[in-house]
Amino acid sequence: MDPVTVGLTSEEIELQAKARLFADQVVRPVSAQTDIVGEYPWDIVRELTSAKFMGMTLPKAYGGQGSSLLDACLVIEQIARECTVTARIVVEANMGAVSAIMEYGTEEQRKLAADLVVAGDKPAICITEPDAGSDATSMTTRAERRGDKYVINGCKHWITGAGVSNLHLIFARTFDENGEYLGIGGFIALASETDAIRRTKREQTMGLRGMPEGELTFEDLVVDESSLLMPPAGLSRGFASLMNAYNCQRVGAGTVAMGIATGAFEHAVAWSKQREQFGRPIGEFQGLQWKIADMDVALTGSRLMLHAAARSRGKSGSPFPDPALAAKAKIYAAESAITVVNTALQFFGARGYGRDFPLERMARDVRMFTIGGGTAEVLRTLVASQDLGWKLPQNRGGYV
Repeated sequence: MDPVTVGLTSEEIELQAKARLFADQVVRPVSAQTDIVGEYPWDIVRELTSAKFMGMTLPKAYGGQGSSLLDACLVIEQIARECTVTARIVVEANMGAVSAIMEYGTEEQRKLAADLVVAGDKPAICITEPDAGSDATSMTTRAERRGDKYVINGCKHWITGAGVSNLHLIFARTFDENGEYLGIGGFIALASETDAIRRTKREQTMGLRGMPEGELTFEDLVVDESSLLMPPAGLSRGFASLMNAYNCQRVGAGTVAMGIATGAFEHAVAWSKQREQFGRPIGEFQGLQWKIADMDVALTGSRLMLHAAARSRGKSGSPFPDPALAAKAKIYAAESAITVVNTALQFFGARGYGRDFPLERMARDVRMFTIGGGTAEVLRTLVASQDLGWKLPQNRGGYV
């Protein structure tokens, strides 16, 4: 049995095959160039839009496909085999900020987000600040109410899609007109409608070079009261509720890492059959066979954990994946992927270290996924707290 299709329905296998064909025919020819030039791949985004991979998890009533989170993960894995940047675009067009808006937003907010994403926009979720990373509740960005408006001032950094995204979900400490602190709120803002969202720096990254990571500064960004995205519980509990949507993003990030590793594994297997040394294919040497088996085992384990997390639901009727399952899957998939990619690169010897083969790009790209979307260390704290029966405070990284 093909381990890649274990537990999947015929419809899911068909979608997986469609995504693989797309990755092979559309993404592969330009993946190396995307890395070399370091520019956002707008041409590929248009192809993703035509293939209906942008916003595929949105309800059909909003222009989406009504696909499940698992469906999105099947697409993401296949695309990540060829290009990490493209896979990340699919992640953020189907989960994360858009998930939060579709779950907690008003009808107007949902329609706005859905229309933008289905048309090709990759939303930006703006949480991290220079002094507020894993401890996101230490953020200093402020949103002050003035009449029926809010005025936002502050700085976010390492924002994925900075400078290319239109839809922004900005998290800020929120105050009423009397200066009373209400909690952390999420605000929807469009870059196309203001000059107050400015990219003040682009990070020079080790990998994922076609996806801009940057610093965003908000200077007297005025948004309507209707842009406030909050659950009915109100601002005091809103941050925790909004951040539940981030569990989708963790499953997506883990799937990208696993997809990169799957691509590296496939390259290593093919090379083992092709490359000859000492008069025979190197795949005939037992030492390399054991490495192939270890890579396969790691990938199968990652895939099963990620699929289980994608199918799961949190407590109290949450539509998002179980936080602990999402954390475990991301930890295992991301760390295993680094090992698999490095092992696969070793199969190619000096060739693997050169840019004529994709392994060196994969090795740079995959390193991000034990960091972004919740570091492996913070996620381990979340898992251990559940195991010990302790409630993890928000300021200890329980939600991001």
